[in-house]
Amino acid sequence: MNKAALATALGSPAAFGQSQFAFMRGNAFEARVKADGGTELMRLLYERMGAGAGCEPPVPGGTLLPDLAAAGPEGRAARTALALRGATAAGAWTLLDHPMLALEVAGSPAYLEPDAVVVHPDGQWSVVEIKSFPMIDDSADAAKVGAAARQAAVYVLALERVAAKVPGARVGHSVLLVCPKDFSNLPAASVVDVRKQRAVTRRQLERLTRLEDLAAALPEGTTFDVERPAEELAAAVESVDAAYAPECLAACELAFHCREKARAAGAVEALGRGVRGELGGLTTIGEVLAAAEGAAGDPADPAVAALRRAAALRAEALADARAGERTLC
Repeated sequence: MNKAALATALGSPAAFGQSQFAFMRGNAFEARVKADGGTELMRLLYERMGAGAGCEPPVPGGTLLPDLAAAGPEGRAARTALALRGATAAGAWTLLDHPMLALEVAGSPAYLEPDAVVVHPDGQWSVVEIKSFPMIDDSADAAKVGAAARQAAVYVLALERVAAKVPGARVGHSVLLVCPKDFSNLPAASVVDVRKQRAVTRRQLERLTRLEDLAAALPEGTTFDVERPAEELAAAVESVDAAYAPECLAACELAFHCREKARAAGAVEALGRGVRGELGGLTTIGEVLAAAEGAAGDPADPAVAALRRAAALRAEALADARAGERTLC
């Protein structure tokens, strides 16, 4: 489904995303990195990653640039697989600009488009990620680098599916991250090891419930067609369990819709996963307040005892504050 369009149809459009200025700046930087047949990109890759034994360094204008155009994502993925096989057999430096990769997610194919993949003469395939955030004094923001590493790990997994069918091919577990140097538009690069992120992502993919099983649990006739009336769409969304948390606001287009529902229901999840974990069996804010006031809850429950202790301390602090105000008056 198109979650952004669905959120808009429900009246809770997502208010996040990359600005048009940042998008244009990123595209301009990527075009500069890949200019002249990828000369600068290949220089950075060889400088940071080197090459296998007996491999000559890439020369300007000597990198192969296969045409990956095809109809639809399936066609582009098939064309990419053929280009990877041909480049490995040729044993020459090859740059694949925006290849299309396929990865099975919950039993359904998902199509991925890395910024670039480089085939080394010795058969190694390397993922290249080009980002617009700066690399200052050879160091970039750790959170942004981590996000880029997780993204690249998915590409590595998808490439491994293709490499398993290509003799002599292997996928490198280190990716080349290219960013603007300091506050200029000049490219700088660093090598990021994504073995940990790859392992985590693979385990998560293996544990995912298949889409067929998820669909079978929905009421018959459920649809997320944005052309349907808002009431019908809201009912369809409600038929799918959602575990809202404030962290969802940074990643999910339906987060504002789920937050509104969580607040209306008084769910403690709206306060964060950490708070939810501390409250144990208390699932609504009403239950929490009742437990704190002594009107409900088992006193032997550690969460209830902590709430009552906190309420007592708050009442004591307020009483002291009022006493101080009367003294000043």
